Amino acid sequence: MENKYIYGIDFGTTNSTLAILDTNTNEVVKLFTTPSLLFFPEGDTIVPFIGETAIENYIDCGMKGRFMKSIKKILPNHSFKDTEVNIKRFTAEELVSLVISNLTKQADAFLGEKITTAVMGRPVVFDEVPERDAIAEERLGKAAKLAGLENIVFQMEPIGAAFTYERKLEKEELVLVADFGGGTSDFTLMRLSPDSIGKANRKEDMIAQGGIYIGGDNFDASLMWDRGTPYFGKGLEYQSSPGKWLPLPASFFFNICSWEKMNFFDSYKIKNEVRAYYNLSGKKPQLKNLMSLIEHNLGYKMTQSIEKTKIELSHAPQSTFAFHEADIDFDEVITLADFQHKIIQKDLDKIDKYLTSFLEKYEIADNQIDTVFMTGATSMVKPLRTRFTERFGAEKVKSGDNFNSVAIGLAYSYSLFH
Repeated sequence: MENKYIYGIDFGTTNSTLAILDTNTNEVVKLFTTPSLLFFPEGDTIVPFIGETAIENYIDCGMKGRFMKSIKKILPNHSFKDTEVNIKRFTAEELVSLVISNLTKQADAFLGEKITTAVMGRPVVFDEVPERDAIAEERLGKAAKLAGLENIVFQMEPIGAAFTYERKLEKEELVLVADFGGGTSDFTLMRLSPDSIGKANRKEDMIAQGGIYIGGDNFDASLMWDRGTPYFGKGLEYQSSPGKWLPLPASFFFNICSWEKMNFFDSYKIKNEVRAYYNLSGKKPQLKNLMSLIEHNLGYKMTQSIEKTKIELSHAPQSTFAFHEADIDFDEVITLADFQHKIIQKDLDKIDKYLTSFLEKYEIADNQIDTVFMTGATSMVKPLRTRFTERFGAEKVKSGDNFNSVAIGLAYSYSLFH
């Protein structure tokens, strides 16, 4: 007997969402959402806090312990085998399964039964290297199995968003779905129509899919690189031998711009290296800041400050990137113009260039597209949205539920597989 309910699951870099679909009525009956965060307190515990409770307990514990975000970005990392947390080593799929299982347990409790069938979302590109992309999907599948799901099919995340948008249509449209997440920017070009809702075979309607490995985390990293790293020593020199001065290793500053790298940047080796460079630089205060950032485990606090600045710049002409923790103390005013035309311009240019080649490949002109449906949390970044309104016209650029539209559409797409 076929299940009455199935799950549509969007495991995201920043947030993860589960939609429950009633297959008899083809309606989504409930949504569950959680930040994709894990926190393991110090000690022998191997059971983490997840989502909002991870943040609360991490702060309550004085930021001591292991805090993890952007876990999705380690899925295509071939060199990542596992990581030791307290008394256990966790693989990538085990870490991901903890977030998925948190959602499925909530949904199972709501329904009063165990559901084992799900449509799992995946980006069009986990990674631009095919081998790594395949590894990422395999790991995500294993994570879903570890979370208790047995019957799993994969669907491209922007196709999920397309099916959500389609239910609002009154006539047929050629739609470019642009799904902007923390790790990737994915595009699907599709013919959508109210008459096609629920059709099992939509292959003829799916014109093209593509994506680029740039997302909101890249914007954060660019902001930190441009305006944050000078407060931590970027641009300084150290004395390698009497009278010989060399630039500090760039790797320090690349690592503090990337959460997934900074999360593993607190080894004794790194700490000792930074202390040595602090002395060799003449005890510059910026390197003392770097020491404090690492030793006090302030990476997440830093990402919160960056995220706050980015959000404020989506509705204000300027914001202050401020950080006042331990003995680190700075306020950096950033204007929207600088953010758009200097700090993240290269990232925006790469997305724009990719989209141009994507449409040219399928011989689609901008003016042939009826609607650009922007979704995903990063779609709310004002300079990104401005690029699209300038290119396609404000009247064509639309959006819906930026956080849930993918999961809802994934659930709706179940009919394509049955």
